[in-house]
Amino acid sequence: MKPIKIVHLYPKEMNIYGDNGNVLVIKKRLQWRSIPCVVAACGVNDKLPSDTSIIIGGGGQDAGQSLVASDLQQKSKTLNKLSQDGVPMLMICGMYQMFGHYFKTQDDIKIPGIGLLDIYTVGEYGRLIGNISVKTRWGDIVGYENHSGRTYLASDTTKFGDTAIKQGNNGKDKTEGATTNNIFGTYMHGPILSKSPIFADFLIALALATRGQNIELQPLDDAIESRALDVAKTRPR
Repeated sequence: MKPIKIVHLYPKEMNIYGDNGNVLVIKKRLQWRSIPCVVAACGVNDKLPSDTSIIIGGGGQDAGQSLVASDLQQKSKTLNKLSQDGVPMLMICGMYQMFGHYFKTQDDIKIPGIGLLDIYTVGEYGRLIGNISVKTRWGDIVGYENHSGRTYLASDTTKFGDTAIKQGNNGKDKTEGATTNNIFGTYMHGPILSKSPIFADFLIALALATRGQNIELQPLDDAIESRALDVAKTRPR
C-alpha cells in the first residue's frame, strides 16, 4: 500500500498554538491501524508534493500571515488542483483566514488570501478568546479560540458548525468555521483532532479515498479522547 502523505503546511511560521498536534493525531491513528504514512513539512519556498493525501495548517500571528502570504499565492494553483481532486485540508485560525479572499488588519492593511474558501476577515481590537464548543455534523467539537479577526461567510458557503453568540467566526451570527470541497477551516486550537476522533477518522477516510482506497477503518478505543471531550466541554470560557 502506498503511504498516506500528510503535508504540514508552514510548520514553523504558522504554529503558535500547538496545532502541529493535529498532524500527530492523523499520523498515530493511521499507524494504529497499520496504514503506512509519512509526514512532509512544506514551508516557504518548498514545493507541495504531487502525491499529497492530506494537508494540515495552523494558526499564527499577523506577522506570520504576512510572511507566508506571498508564498501561499505561489502555491494557490497547486492547492486549488489538490482541492478539486478531493484532497482534504484542515486549516486552523490564521491559515483558515488565508484560505479566504483576504484578511484586513486593524491597521487597514489587506493581506491577500487565495480564495479557496468564500470568506473574508476583518481585524478588530476586541478579541474572541476562550474555550469554545461547536455543534457539527461529526458531533460536538471543542477547542480554544483566540483571534481578533472577524470572519464572514458568503451566503452559499457552508459553516463548519454552530456555536454561541460572542464566539466563533465573528461573534454575531453564531457560525464557526467554513467548509467547501473537503477544505475545513476553523478557529479552534487545541489541537481539535485530539478530542474529535470521529472527525479525525472522517479526514483519514477522505485521504484514503483520494488514493482509491475506500476501506472501512478499523475501530479504535477512543475512551480517553471521549473523556477529554467531556471534560473540555465543562471548562468555563
